[in-house]
Amino acid sequence: MTVLRQRMMEDMQLRNLSPHTQASYVQQVSLFARHFAKSPDVLAPEHIRTYQIYLTNERKLAAGSIHIAVAALRFLYKITLKREWTFADVLPLPKKPQKLPVVLSREEVVHFLGCVACRKHRAILTACYAAGLRVSEAVRLNAGAIDSKRMVIRVEQGKGRKDRYVMLSPKLLEILRAYWKVAHPKEWLFPGAHPGQPITREAVEDACQKAHRVSGLSKPVTPHSLRHAFAVHLLESGTDVRTIQLLLGHRSLATTAKYLRIAASKVCATSSPLDLLPHLVPAEPKPTPPKHF
Repeated sequence: MTVLRQRMMEDMQLRNLSPHTQASYVQQVSLFARHFAKSPDVLAPEHIRTYQIYLTNERKLAAGSIHIAVAALRFLYKITLKREWTFADVLPLPKKPQKLPVVLSREEVVHFLGCVACRKHRAILTACYAAGLRVSEAVRLNAGAIDSKRMVIRVEQGKGRKDRYVMLSPKLLEILRAYWKVAHPKEWLFPGAHPGQPITREAVEDACQKAHRVSGLSKPVTPHSLRHAFAVHLLESGTDVRTIQLLLGHRSLATTAKYLRIAASKVCATSSPLDLLPHLVPAEPKPTPPKHF
């Protein structure tokens, strides 16, 4: 391990970045250094510009993937190497396309969950929908996270290293109790294949894709799709955006507000002006009978 890598890792630890973020930043800086076969501390803004063009034009990475690379390089040069650059110019962030998620209907959620064959996988995917959990949060629920007296689930160290409580649905509680009687989990609510380790995100995502194929649904389905459905279905049932923000663990209300553009009860609540016309003009005029005289 180089001195620079060690220093950067220590800087990330001091700022309490999540292990996932630390590993991602180290990987991105390593790829940057290997591209030029030089240490990053001898590379200049022109090298960074060349690398961003390479990621965009040759690697054809999506804007979100380039954002991760830019964030890693900004941390390296701003925090660890203390370069006094104008980072908005040296390391610009590409504009992300504003895409709305495809949301499952309530009937589609029921159908999909019914196609999950394994009891453990069905329980964890149901939890993602019932409580709006990220898959990274669901896999790391410990056995004591379920509080049936207060009817809440404690999510420890979710995104942004924040704890929060989410609702415990009575139906979900029944499902988890049935699962508990069979699985008898100890440390982790959803243990993985290796002793003492929770189930992996990859295992849950693989189970999700298998169920998706069985379901025959045309809409894409991922564990995160179930979180989107949770938010939209709550909004459509009348829950206010601020409450949904707290349940989802969003830092910004603007992030949660995007669901306002998806919820049918909000988007379709107003009648189309076509429906307000007194008499609808027929699509085709009635044929005029031929004149024989």
